[in-house]
Amino acid sequence: MTRGRIRARLRRSHLHPFSCLRPNANNNEGPHPLSGPGFSRIVHCNRPDRHLKKPLKYCSNYISTTKYNIVTFLPKALFEQFHRVANFYFLVAAGLSLTAVAPFSPVSMIAPLAFVVGISMLKEALEDWHRFAQDMKVNSRKASVHKGDGVFGYKPWQKIQVGDVVKVEKDQFFPADLLLLSASYDDGVSYVETMNLDGETNLKVKRSLEVTLPLEDDEAFKNFTGIIKCEDPNPSLYTFIGNFEYERQVYPLDPSQILLRDSKLRNTAYVYGVVIFTGFDSKVMQNSTKSPSKRSKIEKKMDKIIYILLSLLLLISSISSIGFAVKIKLQMPDWWYMQPRNPDNDSLYNPDQPSKSGLAHLVTALILYGYLIPISLYVSIEIVKVFQARFINQDIQMYDEESGNTAQARTSNLNEELGQVDTILSDKTGTLTCNQMDFLKCSIAGTAYGVRSSEVELAAAKQMAMDLEEQDTQITNGSRYRKSAHNSWEDSRGGPEIELESVITSKGENDQKPAIKGFSFEDNKLMNGNWLKEPNTEVILLFFRILAICQTAVPELNEETGMFTYEAESPDEAAFLAAAREFGFEFCKRTQSSVFIREKYAHPGQLIER
Repeated sequence: MTRGRIRARLRRSHLHPFSCLRPNANNNEGPHPLSGPGFSRIVHCNRPDRHLKKPLKYCSNYISTTKYNIVTFLPKALFEQFHRVANFYFLVAAGLSLTAVAPFSPVSMIAPLAFVVGISMLKEALEDWHRFAQDMKVNSRKASVHKGDGVFGYKPWQKIQVGDVVKVEKDQFFPADLLLLSASYDDGVSYVETMNLDGETNLKVKRSLEVTLPLEDDEAFKNFTGIIKCEDPNPSLYTFIGNFEYERQVYPLDPSQILLRDSKLRNTAYVYGVVIFTGFDSKVMQNSTKSPSKRSKIEKKMDKIIYILLSLLLLISSISSIGFAVKIKLQMPDWWYMQPRNPDNDSLYNPDQPSKSGLAHLVTALILYGYLIPISLYVSIEIVKVFQARFINQDIQMYDEESGNTAQARTSNLNEELGQVDTILSDKTGTLTCNQMDFLKCSIAGTAYGVRSSEVELAAAKQMAMDLEEQDTQITNGSRYRKSAHNSWEDSRGGPEIELESVITSKGENDQKPAIKGFSFEDNKLMNGNWLKEPNTEVILLFFRILAICQTAVPELNEETGMFTYEAESPDEAAFLAAAREFGFEFCKRTQSSVFIREKYAHPGQLIER
């Protein structure tokens, strides 16, 4: 009985070795494993027309990072301007200037306020226009999109839809979040730079599904279809859950197949991908926030000063109004020429109601003494900030020759905050350095090679030189202990002086920047095949071979120079490969199971490829 039940259960389970890896897409015995809240997105690959109606109608690929638009500019900008204490005071004063107790015409109060607020709003509008122009530049970028029958054509980023098949070439940004289908390499590997997302300069490896590797040219997408069921838009950059239904089979997806918007394709000629998330549904836009209203410390300090001046103004006006009320009550009845009993002046200058006269004079004094608060100060600071932002954009010392980019001040509200560093939070040294690797020295079988000085040694040498100058000055000034101190100093500094001289000399002989990026090694013992004359030749040979083999880079042949250049995941690997190439061990080819290098000096007079 027991054995019969076990056999029946085994028969009902339909067990076979690979059923858990590739289940049939038509198996509808239960609900979809990704159904439910948070996993409701369905993408029909290569059929963007299926996403024109709800519930499959998703947002467009148009993005906007502006702070205002045509409708919201006026109310939001006015709200921002009257957050300032001085502007709010002058708004109240402008309203009071319309009353009968105002000492001068309302124009003299409204015109300066309108000028100040107008200048600030104009600055905000100009900066937001620059954001809009930058957004339009991004939205107008061209991407190669499949139009049908295996034909690809260029389309602006803002018109890309969910389900489109996109072809991205080397050094181009991904227009949306894509599922990697295939790449120019046979194994479907591509290298992605995510510096715009997480600040990392190391390249990330992305690998497509094995089943989509045959989609390697434009014609292959003529009849391509598939369905992606995955998670809803979320801000998590490093997670992704989904399934890909293709040719009646279901394949699981993970973050290694997802190409995120604003990341760049590197070291790969081209990749094909299908759009999953567009526009504000993409992960990079999910992590972005609206442009906040930023206020600098100087502006906050100005508000405190305005509060002090406003309190002083209220004090002066109160004293003046109290004195006016007392004078109205005690002295005005004797002023026959003021006609205090006139009905027209009864409310303002009535000796029987001096409190009303005092309140009326308080309003008059607030307007009359209001110039104690410097309304022009805001205008001056706004103009200075605008010109300072232009100077930042045109600063030649902030120009990056490698990328060809200049500094761009997207907002001028925080110019005075530049350089005011209070706290540095760092997770590793690469955050504070240029993240660049140079091959300077090496140690093989206990022997150190390399005579060129590093930047740390140069800085230490300069510091030692400065210390020596200071101590020599102190010795010369101290006449009493001059001779004994000099003799003792000569004895104590003999070793460091030689080291300092060698460091400065080795650095001075080669002052200019090396022509080979990542390789600054100098030692004739290893260069040009001279390592064959060294002891432990076999160990040195093994060192060079390990230097050329233990890496994950991809070689690219430079047709002009005939040499191979390397695009690696990290600058460390690139520096190691450049060093191995200069030593005569050139990495030239990679397959799924082997690595090929060309050895120049291992066998004199022969170039052997292994």
